[in-house]
Amino acid sequence: MRVHFKEGQYVNKGDLLFTIDPRPYEALLKQAEATLAKDTAQFENSRVEVRRYGDLVKKGYVAQEQYDQILTNAAALEATVNADRAAVDNAQLLLTYCYIYSPITGRTGSLISYEGNVIKANADTSMVVINQIQPISVTFSVPEQYIAEIKKYMAKEKVNVQAVIGSDDAHPLNGTLTFVDNAVDTATGTIKLKATFDNRDRVLWPGQFVNVQITLTTIRDALVVPTQALQTGQQGQFVFVIKEGAAELRPVRTGITYKNITVIETGLSLEEQVVTDGQIRLMPGAPVEIKKGG
Repeated sequence: MRVHFKEGQYVNKGDLLFTIDPRPYEALLKQAEATLAKDTAQFENSRVEVRRYGDLVKKGYVAQEQYDQILTNAAALEATVNADRAAVDNAQLLLTYCYIYSPITGRTGSLISYEGNVIKANADTSMVVINQIQPISVTFSVPEQYIAEIKKYMAKEKVNVQAVIGSDDAHPLNGTLTFVDNAVDTATGTIKLKATFDNRDRVLWPGQFVNVQITLTTIRDALVVPTQALQTGQQGQFVFVIKEGAAELRPVRTGITYKNITVIETGLSLEEQVVTDGQIRLMPGAPVEIKKGG
């Protein structure tokens, strides 16, 4: 009968969206209420007869069998009244289905059902799609080897997630990791995660693709080297350190790698210089010439 919003409009939970012709259901409700009123009157009359015949049977003026029939009739009418009340409740429920309210706060999409369309009961076709915009969830996947670390930091505190739209790295959106799936996708070896964003400016949009970065923790005062300085030998990773103009092989223990830099946990001190290019021509004790990049 009527659409109470415009396509693309923001609606709040509980807002009236559609009105379906209520007249058939209003008629059913009136019919059910009339039947209830009729049967209620008969039931009230049967209760009066029960009291009257109860006095008479005590005095022996009527037979016990006749009194039992009156009791049975009253019980049957009481059951009928209860069934009528259930029918009224059902009719009222059907009438409420003629007024469709928004179940969530969000933005409406294109209309699927217009004024004048026939709406069938129990149909599985949508009338409109409403997407929640604030807050909004971003779904992404990470390799399964990071599950333990992610769960460890989630147990301690909120895990920050940044979403970047396109190449706009300077203005990331901040959210919180809120969901870790209960199984690893065996086909890809990844696990699905979800982060929730307030999305106050409504920058994120349903179905949009974004780049996501999780920050589990911050390592402060870390000693780092360019990742290209690291070499791998039979004894593990090492770097060439410049000491008195010559190359010295120094085993190191590394931490995380991030954006072409690697954390060195042990093996180096802050004031030492490492070779970042030309290591293939070096050996321990070989003279080193430092060239500045152009």
